[in-house]
Amino acid sequence: FFETFLSFCVSFLRHFVSFYEVFRFALAQNQDVPKLVPQVDMVDTSSSFAMTYAFCSQFSKGVYAIMGLYDRRTVNMLMSFCGSLHVCFVTPSFPVLTNNQFVLQLRPQLQEPLMALLEHFYWNHFVYMYSSDSGLSVLQRILDTAAERSWQVTSVNLDTLTEVSFIKLLADLDYKKEFQIIIDCELERLNSIINLVKADNYHYILNNLGFLDLNVTEFQNLGPNVTGFQLMNRSDPLVQKINQEWMEFDSRDLKLVRRRLKYTGALTYDGVIVMATAFNNLRRQRIDISRRGNAGECLANPPAPWGQGIDIQRALQQVRLDGLTGRVQFDERGHRTNYTLTVMELSPAGPRKMGYWNEKQGYVNTAVYKPVLEEFHGLQNRTYVVTTILEAPYMMLKTNHEKLEGNDKYEGYCAELASEIAKHVGFSYRLQLVGDGKYGARDSETKMWNGMVGELVYGSADVAVAPLTITLVREQVIDFTKPFMSLGISIMIKKPTKSKPGVFSFLDPLAYEIWMCIVFAYIGVSVVLFLVRFFSSVLFTKEKEAPEHTNDFGIFNSLWFSLGAFMQQGCDISPRSLSGRIVGGVWWFFTLIIISSYTANLAAFLTVERMVSPIESAEDLAKQTEIAYGTLDGGSTKEFFKRSKIAVFEKMWSYMRSADPTVFVKNTNEGVVRVRKSKGKYAYLLESSMNEYIEQRKPCDTMKVGGNLDSKGYGVATPKGSPLRIPVNLAVLKLNEQAVLDKLKNKWWYDKGECGHKDSGRKDKTSALSLSNVAGVFYILIGGLGLAMMVALVEFCYKSRIESRRMKLIDAAMMSTTLGGMAVAGASGLGGENGRVVAHDFPKAGAQGLPCMSKAAGLGLSSTGM
Repeated sequence: FFETFLSFCVSFLRHFVSFYEVFRFALAQNQDVPKLVPQVDMVDTSSSFAMTYAFCSQFSKGVYAIMGLYDRRTVNMLMSFCGSLHVCFVTPSFPVLTNNQFVLQLRPQLQEPLMALLEHFYWNHFVYMYSSDSGLSVLQRILDTAAERSWQVTSVNLDTLTEVSFIKLLADLDYKKEFQIIIDCELERLNSIINLVKADNYHYILNNLGFLDLNVTEFQNLGPNVTGFQLMNRSDPLVQKINQEWMEFDSRDLKLVRRRLKYTGALTYDGVIVMATAFNNLRRQRIDISRRGNAGECLANPPAPWGQGIDIQRALQQVRLDGLTGRVQFDERGHRTNYTLTVMELSPAGPRKMGYWNEKQGYVNTAVYKPVLEEFHGLQNRTYVVTTILEAPYMMLKTNHEKLEGNDKYEGYCAELASEIAKHVGFSYRLQLVGDGKYGARDSETKMWNGMVGELVYGSADVAVAPLTITLVREQVIDFTKPFMSLGISIMIKKPTKSKPGVFSFLDPLAYEIWMCIVFAYIGVSVVLFLVRFFSSVLFTKEKEAPEHTNDFGIFNSLWFSLGAFMQQGCDISPRSLSGRIVGGVWWFFTLIIISSYTANLAAFLTVERMVSPIESAEDLAKQTEIAYGTLDGGSTKEFFKRSKIAVFEKMWSYMRSADPTVFVKNTNEGVVRVRKSKGKYAYLLESSMNEYIEQRKPCDTMKVGGNLDSKGYGVATPKGSPLRIPVNLAVLKLNEQAVLDKLKNKWWYDKGECGHKDSGRKDKTSALSLSNVAGVFYILIGGLGLAMMVALVEFCYKSRIESRRMKLIDAAMMSTTLGGMAVAGASGLGGENGRVVAHDFPKAGAQGLPCMSKAAGLGLSSTGM
């Protein structure tokens, strides 16, 4: 029974050579199991047909266990066979969530360690980049936790991305300021991704078990912003011993260049040890697992499971050993348990341990950070050269610099920053202006660096303290600290003149259309009031006892009633009929809402002097051609538009390069002068910090509009490998935490500004109204008074003329009446004895007044009649 033939089937996906070599190496290292003979099949694990054929073929040959790899497209099929036929499958492939006890997964799961690390870093807004093979189960756990804790997670499937699309994705994440990223994929893909990711301000968690297997030379500049997991303890003597034997192992079948054993190979090695240990235990327990005769059919219906498969499964599950990947132990579901992962991070000196994770304690942070000054020790006595460049307000010469010497000649943000850094680090320095007056770029012909970067590269300076942008090409030749200032490309335009309110600005709270509708509504209501008088006999508030005093709702009275109600002053007449009161009620409600809305908006329109900006964003610039816009010729801003793949920026770049005359300027001063002299027809694109500074300089006629178009940072630079890099970096971080950097910016941008703080004094300007705000109201009052006087004069003339005509008619009537009376009196006197009329007395009586004359004439007639 102990001479039973034991066979193994090895399946391969992409890494047949490395997997098979480690498998053979492990077998050679464990010769204590008799007749441990491998049966090797090369299988395309992504093909269900090939996997089924290979599995059934090995099962019919009587194998006791299978060790190999699987693919996400065939893993379910493989597990179904193992569960139905009771055949154990030991695999170092990515773990899957299953309760199949016949599948033993050597690779530990990373869901719990990753969640612990996210809690340690307090991440609640991040990007998860994953491979479909290993990342789906982790993604599900992240999404479940995100739903519970309101995390904001962006998931990206790396299998759907090409290199070009991945670069575009990184640019988009940079634009959205997504700086916290988890990358979950295999080592080969991760090594290729490392060369593409960005360094500045990013923090990466590599959800992989082989942090020390990565090619970290390209990642070295990211410093402590890269965190990951390490499964193998390379300082363990057993690991070092096996790794040395692996390097010396000579395969007679495959001649390979030996490299250090990676964690995937270590998992394979431990898998062989687990199987060898299990069969040794079976032999000691004298359990018969022989398969004599026909081994059975794989595709029988119903399937006939192998009876001894349970014994082998139990033996494998009960294995406890310390392997290359730490403690190897399985739970009842076949998952790895009781394991420990080391949490690593990159430091300037290389990878270092920051803690560990296990199931009992969770994440334990063991990192103790100390200032790394060992290399810097003993060099404080020398004077370091700090290169810089004249650029206000970063570095400027004092007005009396001719009388001063050394560092005292300079002032500005960077001058004080260099002083603070030297104070914290403890070294002496000398400020030195860059010889060619440039920041630093590589010459396309000579491939030599110029400017401050060139002085650092070629040893002319030790530190560069200046507004030097952190870029990829510069990071390859010099070292940068963490950014001491964050900024981006912004838009500068000439500040528009404040639009003062017009004479009739009190009409602005309501649109022109509303005023016209109000006029028509006023006329319409008055006409309706006039019409309803014909449908009702009682419309007024008069007393029934005095019908002779009735005031009818004529058209003028209707207009007067509507106007009084609109002005909220009322009227001496009002409708009494139901229809008239309905008209009046809805008109009062209408006027209530209109007047309230008008009053609510009146204050804002009369008190605020608005600045109407022609543009508000880059999109506004791109969709118009009236306002020209450009950048510094040959600067990083121009390169940004030239390389950008965003549609808006591509459109802007197309316009700028084809504009005639050119929209590019030679320096920042030329761009600012062009903005100021173009009367609002030119916008200059420059870095936001300089834009904000110029906005505070006289004549205070420029302004920044919109947000930043990108995100970048200024950093203090040192030569590659300089002992100053780490102390200076720590000093910058300390100054940032102590808010010293913010104080310096406020001092040189706003406290020393010539235009006052942004938005200062705005409340004072809006607290009181000037005469120009309400002049129109006075004009209307004066106009109304003048109109009233003119109407009164017209009425007076008209009434006088009417009265004159009436008096003439009365005079004519009285004259005719008097003359008739005189004729009758004369006739009576001639016929009577005593009657005599004196003719010249009549005019005299008439001169005393027409009424009296009329009365006397009447009496005379009566007397005569008598």
